[in-house]
Amino acid sequence: MSHDLDQQCINTLRFLSVDMVQKANSGHPGLPLDAAPMAYVLWTKHMKYHPADPHWADRDRFVLSAGHGSALLYSLLHVTGYDVSLDDIKQFRQWGSKTAGHPEYGHTPGVEVTTGPLGQGMANAVGMAIGEAQLAASYNRDGHHVIDHRTWAIVSDGDLMEGVASEAASLAGHLQLGKLVCLYDDNYVTLSAATDITFCEDRAKRFEAYGWQTIKVADGNDVAAIDAALNEAVADTTRPTLILVRTHIGFGSPKQDSFKAHGSPLGVVDVKATKQKLSWPLEPDFLVPEPALKHFREALQRGARAQADWNERLRGYAKAFPDQARELEQRLRGELPPGWDADIPAFEADPKGMATREASGKIMNAIAPKLAALLGGSADLDSSTFTNLKGFGDFNPVATKGEDEQGSDSAGWSRAGRNLHYGVREHAMGAIVNGLAVHGGFIPYGATFLIFSDYMRPALRLAALMGVHVVQVFTHDSIALGEDGPTHQPIEQLASLRAIPNLTLIRPADANETAVAWKVAVETRKQPVLLALTRQKLPTLDRQQHASAEGLRQGAYNLREAEDGKPKLILIASGSEVGLILAAADMLQADGVEVRCVSMPSWELFDAQPQSYRDVVLPPDVSARLAVEMGATQGWLRYVGEHGDVLGIDHFGASAPAEVLQREFGFTVENVVKRAKALLQK
Repeated sequence: MSHDLDQQCINTLRFLSVDMVQKANSGHPGLPLDAAPMAYVLWTKHMKYHPADPHWADRDRFVLSAGHGSALLYSLLHVTGYDVSLDDIKQFRQWGSKTAGHPEYGHTPGVEVTTGPLGQGMANAVGMAIGEAQLAASYNRDGHHVIDHRTWAIVSDGDLMEGVASEAASLAGHLQLGKLVCLYDDNYVTLSAATDITFCEDRAKRFEAYGWQTIKVADGNDVAAIDAALNEAVADTTRPTLILVRTHIGFGSPKQDSFKAHGSPLGVVDVKATKQKLSWPLEPDFLVPEPALKHFREALQRGARAQADWNERLRGYAKAFPDQARELEQRLRGELPPGWDADIPAFEADPKGMATREASGKIMNAIAPKLAALLGGSADLDSSTFTNLKGFGDFNPVATKGEDEQGSDSAGWSRAGRNLHYGVREHAMGAIVNGLAVHGGFIPYGATFLIFSDYMRPALRLAALMGVHVVQVFTHDSIALGEDGPTHQPIEQLASLRAIPNLTLIRPADANETAVAWKVAVETRKQPVLLALTRQKLPTLDRQQHASAEGLRQGAYNLREAEDGKPKLILIASGSEVGLILAAADMLQADGVEVRCVSMPSWELFDAQPQSYRDVVLPPDVSARLAVEMGATQGWLRYVGEHGDVLGIDHFGASAPAEVLQREFGFTVENVVKRAKALLQK
């Protein structure tokens, strides 16, 4: 390859990006100008991909964690042959375009994950690397390596400053994810200033302390040095690699090495000066020279050959290991195996019952043997969240003595283990779970206390934005966790999570609702599902006397009807408070008040039902409605109406036994009855 062609290709990427930003009069030209050489070397010499099939299962994954540099990614996608046209490039950041301001998963072919909020992409990449390693350990056999790909990322100063990246990098080093390589665009500049005012640590030593290999490239324009660094990175199979590439933001422009190059168009005058500096034609804009395009489009032939080779290997694997091949292909297609839910228990009526977190643990372990895609863990809370998959081993770097490569010793550590231990890293857990989901082949889950969903909110929001299938198990879902006090008692969290679009929150009332909630969580596609579960025991309702728990699928259902079928009052509750409204209904009924009890475990599922169904559950002519939930009252007005009432908590909790807190905060049968009767007197 000639130096001249290398430079032409690199400058093609630079100026497609610059012209994109300038035409849109919006965007970030600084990163594409400085990072184009490293992206060029990676995409033409090292990365395995097939632009004609962006979903090929054994492709390498590329994450632009510094998502503000999206113009560089769109340029790469266009020139290598993805379904991103020059017209799409020219519509950068415009309504309806494939080329949004930041890369969006599912919106643009070749974009592996939505990035922009810094640090998230790097943590997603850790999830992708875990996914590759777990699938490889589970399905590869001697002579049959059907899962064998890498995860690459370009990360920025801002990424490395964010706490989520630190959490994820620490875990990646511990897990020895040798197929993860991050190219660090080390340009010494952030959005508002040079990094020396905020970021003076030795990044290489920091990552070495995490257990990463670190490699320095002194000149970000040195193609040979970048190539050598990438070769060195892949040679180390036991450590993830951070390649620190010294670059100059806005390279070649009058704004080079200034924060002014970061997030604004260069301007007509400076675009001209930059093109002149780098010997690029001033006209036309969006120039892609034929030699450069021809070289980039070789990716189509390379990708076709690589995918054909993989298909051949997959056929050989299927002949040798038909059951494993069938399961793997089913997982990669995102399909559920027949009978996956056949062993989910039905729970007998029991006044003492069990905590829904405990029921959830039993259900997960009933599902796991038939649902190999189920993989996950908690943020150091397995004994409290009940989310450990018993007998399926831990995903960890080193196998115990005597364990075979498929992890047959379920008590040992193995790449094939299905239990992930995140440590106290809730934010990274959320982002890693997202990375596993977009990688494919998994129904990934995380788990922690509901209060700590606050640490995960950016990752939860991105899961909803991307529309990915993840499950988050949140236990200790109310003040009834007791003595740990207000720091651990969720108040506003339910309302806050319900406010996120394209996300389903389910708060089941007993063990059987929990079973249906898990069915919904596994069956749901294109959005995350959150389960809010109790620490305290709840009665297992007698379904001979009450409606089937299958009503949970509709989000809310008539759990118990008024005796005459004509309710004057509707009591509504979710989760642990359902038992409370049933007891209150007994007392009200004894006083001659006809009461309907509605279990409403999921607002989102209920809102998705036709209006006709919603009117059956909450008849418009019954205006006396009381909702009961141990959390913020925000949002309940939509269901109780202007003539209804909500018994909730709009203040922080306190440290005391659960029964004391419930009494002091009014969650008693007597107070529910009192509030209900007050509605009838209006």
